[in-house]
Amino acid sequence: MTATMAQAKDISLQDISLQDIVQLQRVTSAITTNDGAYTAYTRVRPRTAYEDDDGPAYSELFVITPDGEHVPFITGDVRVSQIRFSYDEKFIHFVTNRDDDKHNTLYRIPLRGGESWRLYAHDTPVNSYSLSDTQPTIVFTTREAGPEKQQELARKGFRARVFEEEMRLGQVFVHPMAEDEDEARHIPVDAHVLSATMRPGHEQVLLRTAPTPFVDDDLMLSQYAIYDFSGSQVVALDTEGKLGAARFSADGSQLAVLGAEDQHDPAVGRILLANLRNGSTRDLLPGYLGHVRDMLWQDNQHLIILGEVGTETELLRYNVRSNEYTTLLEPGQVIVQNLISFDTNGHLTLLAHSPAHPTEVYRLTSRSLERLTDSNPWLADVEQPRQETIRHTARDGVELEGVLVYPLGYQEGQRVPVIIDVHGGPEAHVRNGWNDRYSSPTWYSAAQGFATFFPNYRGSTGRGVEFSKLGQNDYAGKEFDDIVDAKEHLVDIGLADPERVGITGGSYGGYASAWGATKQTEHFAAAVMFVGISNNLSKFGTTDIPNEMNLVHARSYPWDKWQWYLERSPIYWAEQARTPILIMHGEEDTRVHPSQSMELYRYLKVHGNVPVRLVLYPGEGHGNTRVGSQLDYAMRLMRWMNFYLVEQNEGIPDHELPHADAL
Repeated sequence: MTATMAQAKDISLQDISLQDIVQLQRVTSAITTNDGAYTAYTRVRPRTAYEDDDGPAYSELFVITPDGEHVPFITGDVRVSQIRFSYDEKFIHFVTNRDDDKHNTLYRIPLRGGESWRLYAHDTPVNSYSLSDTQPTIVFTTREAGPEKQQELARKGFRARVFEEEMRLGQVFVHPMAEDEDEARHIPVDAHVLSATMRPGHEQVLLRTAPTPFVDDDLMLSQYAIYDFSGSQVVALDTEGKLGAARFSADGSQLAVLGAEDQHDPAVGRILLANLRNGSTRDLLPGYLGHVRDMLWQDNQHLIILGEVGTETELLRYNVRSNEYTTLLEPGQVIVQNLISFDTNGHLTLLAHSPAHPTEVYRLTSRSLERLTDSNPWLADVEQPRQETIRHTARDGVELEGVLVYPLGYQEGQRVPVIIDVHGGPEAHVRNGWNDRYSSPTWYSAAQGFATFFPNYRGSTGRGVEFSKLGQNDYAGKEFDDIVDAKEHLVDIGLADPERVGITGGSYGGYASAWGATKQTEHFAAAVMFVGISNNLSKFGTTDIPNEMNLVHARSYPWDKWQWYLERSPIYWAEQARTPILIMHGEEDTRVHPSQSMELYRYLKVHGNVPVRLVLYPGEGHGNTRVGSQLDYAMRLMRWMNFYLVEQNEGIPDHELPHADAL
């Protein structure tokens, strides 16, 4: 154990384990009554590693009463989602799948206590739903039913699948919930329905649709339009590029939409106000040097805007008539995740996190920001590592920033092993909030003597559209040079030991990790690549987002410049690799096919110049969702980094983990 590690152990109030991290609970949604008296929220409870059978995490429902009591409403081994109040606020509606349900079904439970019951069961799963603000009418989305006798045929061995042709379109239904109407009525729309929101005060529904169910069409070709319940289009919105959430004002006269600047904008981050007469839209914050994450109508004139600016968030109150705005919450207090509701007292309910805790429910008043939930009280007994935003300049003068988590007990000038954790996307960014998760266990790493740095390289969001486009048409170019420049900055300020810097990340961050282990191998002593890209030529032919890759990443097709695509691929540089690399991938990944990891593994294995290991996770896709897979990943990540950065060993660590001992 190094001196730093020993010191960290001495000052820690309580050890934190990797199992603790993957079993952290967090609030995922909340709703508040109009008068602010009641708040309902769902909290994710992961399964217990080594005790529970494999499966997804649980989601439980709680209600905060007017006297501040947190009442468990639906708890245990349940999965409650999409909570909504009924129009009269007497009931909480939700979606779940109980023992006797065939699939996700709509339920409700009285707000002031009582048993829940099934409200409506459709022939196919309820994917999402919206409620009327004045009557017991619901609109919900689902998928077309599959072929008849499909399961029976599969049991007889007929399991052939026709690639990308056996599509089941999303559909939308309306149900008045009247006693004399047992069945929902289909709203005929000639497109794949992605979402449906009822327009307040109207028998109309806002639909986001795409030509097909392909992920690429969802990302790049979706459109919003308002329909009446007969399926006739009322008005279509004029938008281009990616689309996000949309929200009506209370009377349905105003509609705000999260969208993009153009078809080449990498991320949803512009806030658009729609003209509901002709469908035109206008950007309310043109040139905004950040990205809008969420919005909420306070009234028919004022819109609350959640903006992500650098590594922080801010709340703005925007007057859509005067185009003036004021700041409700300055950056630097908490990282706001979502806006929930404004009550009649002028209090804003929101979800937020901080470097000290995962996402919780907060209430913002004119005088204070109050935290309402505490999902992990035991965190108060764990030493919290120091975390801050670090700014530096790239070699070509571009100003960059990132988030640094120090080792526990760090003394200025002390050189320590550093894990550079690169975010995916690249249209994403790391904020100065809760960043501790299975793939980046920062608190555990800090207790073990590591610093962790999250670089927001060019192409990241949070700094406006122009900055987010800087990496386009330059795969693995200046964007990945930024990561090396971040490493050199940490060395220059006396924190990083230049011989003990590792790199890791998932998806595009996995691509960066593979690039760091091959083309930039002299800079990194260890690498862990997760669901990453190794061959940009074959990646295009095996991904489910080829259109997005062209429009917002490469701005070209592989056949436009074969050699360039090849030379921007880690496999091209495999022979010069000297960085030990651990490669991990979900076997069911459709975004970055696991063959990407297999290719790099085979190239490196045959060259034989560097330790390499490939770990595959059955049943997992583009990221691990099950607690067993997450814990296994975290243990392998930290073993790899400790082996090469702390112990600085030769060879390769043991491939087996002590899971059986923990049963």
